[in-house]
Amino acid sequence: MTVRPVRIVLADDERMVRTALRVILDAEPGLEVVGEAATGAEAVSVVRSFLPDVVLMDVRMPEIDGIRATEQILSTLAEPPRIVVVTTFENDSYVYDALRAGAAGFLLKRAAAEDLVQAVRLVARSDSLLFPAAVRELAALHSTQKPAPPPWAAKLTGREAEVLRQMARGLTNAEIAARIGVGPATVKSHVAAVLAKTGARDRTQAVIAAYESGFIRPK
Repeated sequence: MTVRPVRIVLADDERMVRTALRVILDAEPGLEVVGEAATGAEAVSVVRSFLPDVVLMDVRMPEIDGIRATEQILSTLAEPPRIVVVTTFENDSYVYDALRAGAAGFLLKRAAAEDLVQAVRLVARSDSLLFPAAVRELAALHSTQKPAPPPWAAKLTGREAEVLRQMARGLTNAEIAARIGVGPATVKSHVAAVLAKTGARDRTQAVIAAYESGFIRPK
């Protein structure tokens, strides 16, 4: 049985960056770059045309930036791709805004080739949080208010609350299952319940909500 490759769109206003990313990703088994875009507006159009699984989105681009492009893609497609924003600085406020807009994670432009490949494979599986320590640091940096307890917190069962805390640590479903002593299928059900109760699109959004609300305190 042939396994369908992970289809990727590259969005960056620098041709050399796109070329370098394509060379790295196309050399990997199971990964395929299907389209490129040089502006945010073009990224939206290319994604709608090719319907990729993953988009590597430069956070700063002409016409519309990566944040607005992310919002448009996620709000207009029934089954949107996983979007990873690519940036020069990890503490860039644009990165946090992109995560809040729905990006699954971020990647530094200086990342090693193996980290790039691992990030694409990870977000394509949707089974873990991309760079949990970095997300925690961004939440600590940008969440300056003292929020009231979120209304959704009272709706979580004790087991769901524990699963959310383990999600924030970056654990996969299998790792969470081993830690709390249940099966992976049960963890998957708990994750789905957490996403529904927090109103989150995916694990990253749920973790951002947990930190911003004070449900989890950045350390």
